[in-house]
Amino acid sequence: MNITTEPSQEVWHDIQEPGAYEWWYFDAEDSQRGISVVAIWFAGFPFSPSYTEEYDRWRADGSSPAPRPSNYSGFSFQLYENGRETINFIREGGASLFSGSKTGAEVAFENNRFVHDPLRDEYLLEIDFAFPARRKRVRGTLHFNQCRRLTFNKKDGNHEGSGPCHQWLLSVPKAEVRGSLEISEPERTSRSVEIQASGYHDHNLGTMPMQEYISRWYWGRAFSDRVDLVYYVIFFRDPSFHPLTLLMLNDNQNGGALVRDKADFRESRFCRGIFAPLHGRVLDIHDGDVRMTINQKQVLDSGPFYLRFSSDISLDFNGSSLKGIRGISEFLNPDRLQSPLMRFFIRSRIWRDGEQSVMYREYNRIKDRLDWFKR
Repeated sequence: MNITTEPSQEVWHDIQEPGAYEWWYFDAEDSQRGISVVAIWFAGFPFSPSYTEEYDRWRADGSSPAPRPSNYSGFSFQLYENGRETINFIREGGASLFSGSKTGAEVAFENNRFVHDPLRDEYLLEIDFAFPARRKRVRGTLHFNQCRRLTFNKKDGNHEGSGPCHQWLLSVPKAEVRGSLEISEPERTSRSVEIQASGYHDHNLGTMPMQEYISRWYWGRAFSDRVDLVYYVIFFRDPSFHPLTLLMLNDNQNGGALVRDKADFRESRFCRGIFAPLHGRVLDIHDGDVRMTINQKQVLDSGPFYLRFSSDISLDFNGSSLKGIRGISEFLNPDRLQSPLMRFFIRSRIWRDGEQSVMYREYNRIKDRLDWFKR
C-alpha cells in the first residue's frame, strides 16, 4: 500500500496485470442548495462482474486468456438533489472506448473527458452521455480549481514493499467547483443544474483484484469554515498486515496542515441490509490530542458492496471542540464481489457495451417509475 500526493502520479499507468484497476474520482457538493455530483473514470473497472468472472476463469483453468484491464474500462456519474438520487449512471466497455495520457492528467471514456491545465492548476470535466434506460441525456462542464495541495508520502510497511500493491493519490483535498449540467428527457422541458460547490479529487490504482487484497475500506471528507478534513481507513485480507488509518486536517483559522498516520480506529453501531454489507455507522479516530467521531447518518447510495453517506462529524483538536461538521463518507467491502448472487445484482446497475441485460433494463424501469411518482 502506497499513499502519495505526487502530481506526476496523476497520469494513466496502463497497468497490464490481470485483475488490475485504476480510477480517477471527482466529487462536488453544494450544501446550501442540496446538490452533490460524483464522476469517476475507470481503466480496469474493479467492481465489474464481467471482469471478475473472466479473471476467475483464467485463474481456475490457466488456459483462458488473461483479462486485460483496459477491456473493462468505464465511467460513472451520480447526481443527488436534496438527499435524493436523481441520476445513477454506470457504463462499461472495451479498450476502444477509453483513452488516457501517460504524460499528463487527461482521460476520456466515450464523450466524457477530464483534463488538467497545469498553468491554471484546474481540472476541466466534460460530461456528455445518453442514458436510454432512464430516458435521459446529460451534458455539462465542470471546472475544478484546486484550493490547496498537500505534500505527503507513505508506504504502509506491510510485506516490506513487495507483493500486492494499492496506491492512493490524494490529488486535490479541496477545490472550488463551478459549472452546469443540462438534463433532457423526451416530452419534458430540459432543465439546467447550476453548480457552485466545494469539491475533492483523488486517484486510486492497484495491481491485483481488490477483493484479494482489501477486506474493508472507509473513506470520507468534510469542509467547514474552521477545518477541512480527509480520512482513509483500510483493513487488509491478510491478517498479518496492519490496518492503515490516515487523518489529514487543514486548520482554516490558524493555518497549517496536520497529518496523523498512526491513529487508533474503532467502528460501532453495526448495520447491514438485505443487499448492503455489514458496516459500522459510527467511526472513531483517535491519536493523542486529536479525536474525531463520524456519524454516517443518511444513506445516499447503497449496493451489494458499497455505501455512500451524508455524515455528521465532531472533532477535537488544538484545544477546540467542533460539532456538526457535514461531510461525505463511503464504505466498501470488496469481498462481496466474490458472491455469484451479489454479482447478479451488481450487474443490474451496469450498462455493459454490446450486451443486453434483462436485469439492467428492469432495474432502471422500476427506478424510472419511482422517479415519476416523486416528481
